[in-house]
Amino acid sequence: MTDWTDADAFAAALERAETREKGNCFEDFAEGETVEHDPGLRLSRHGSELWAGQTLNYDPTYWRPSVARTRGYDEVPVHPDYLLACVMGASVEDLSEKGGYFLGREDLRYHRPGVPPGTELRVESVVEEKAESSSHPAYGIVTWETTGYDAATGDRLLSYSRTNMIPRREPLATDGEGQGAGESAEAQRNDADLPAELLAPEGGYFEDFRDALDRADGRDAAVAYRHERGRTIDDTTVAQLPLATLNTAKQHHNADAMADSPSGEIVAYGDVTRSIALGHARSDERTLREVSCDDERFHDFVTVGDTVYGFTRVLDATETDRGAALADGPEGGPDAGEVTFEHVAFNQRDEPVYSGTRTALVRRRD
Repeated sequence: MTDWTDADAFAAALERAETREKGNCFEDFAEGETVEHDPGLRLSRHGSELWAGQTLNYDPTYWRPSVARTRGYDEVPVHPDYLLACVMGASVEDLSEKGGYFLGREDLRYHRPGVPPGTELRVESVVEEKAESSSHPAYGIVTWETTGYDAATGDRLLSYSRTNMIPRREPLATDGEGQGAGESAEAQRNDADLPAELLAPEGGYFEDFRDALDRADGRDAAVAYRHERGRTIDDTTVAQLPLATLNTAKQHHNADAMADSPSGEIVAYGDVTRSIALGHARSDERTLREVSCDDERFHDFVTVGDTVYGFTRVLDATETDRGAALADGPEGGPDAGEVTFEHVAFNQRDEPVYSGTRTALVRRRD
């Protein structure tokens, strides 16, 4: 039986597994299209003060109630830079997560002064213009008008127009010859211990996982895929997050004490690594509720500068009374099925750092 976290077997699986991509390419946008972004943040005073403090924005209007009142506000409003960051942040997954140069922003307007904490945002964008880029054939140029609304009242809060270079799925031109069809020696590592095919689901609904398992049934195949996102461990994730949860273990914040340890430096809290890996996976699912996790193992140190990626194998997708209860409950809601996964977090060297099985209720299609 294959150990999917064996270093050679896992490296071979990564080379063969399809990547569940995030974000949109240039070809995916159509002029005039409206994109509703989900989710929108609920603005908070803590988030505003954290943003303002870290960026040295010390206008007392955004810190002191007495000053805010003298300027016509009933309470301390959120900082406008924080508001802009939250509106733009909500748009990134749909518009520019694929990367590409941020070419500029025009017509930034604040439509309602003094937006209070607690306001829930709703953000939408309209594709204003698309253009080819002859100087960068692997990219196109897209301009969007983005608007942030008060989700409760529908009032416009902020709007702007921004332009980005966006990677094309098919470049206008390519240089040189493509790679040969021959299989590399690395791709052959331990392939005898892996299924002949690695299949990916078509989407993130319960039916997509069940259909993929049905396709694999009776064949030498597994439903296994990798996730596109990665998260590089920084000072916040390695030290601030553990301390914020009252985890005072010295290995997460005391570099002096860790200098003579096997890692030689402070290491990430295991549950931070785990959460990053599961976050990557959940971004490709329609998860409604977590059910359980089992067989969790931490395979290696994760330190500042390491990048954590995610890999998923689908083990089972079954009908469940728990899913039906969601739809039949007092407030109604979407139906769901139960899906069991094996997740592997790995670093930039393709080495497993965490693995575990997880069961979740995954939404059915409406």
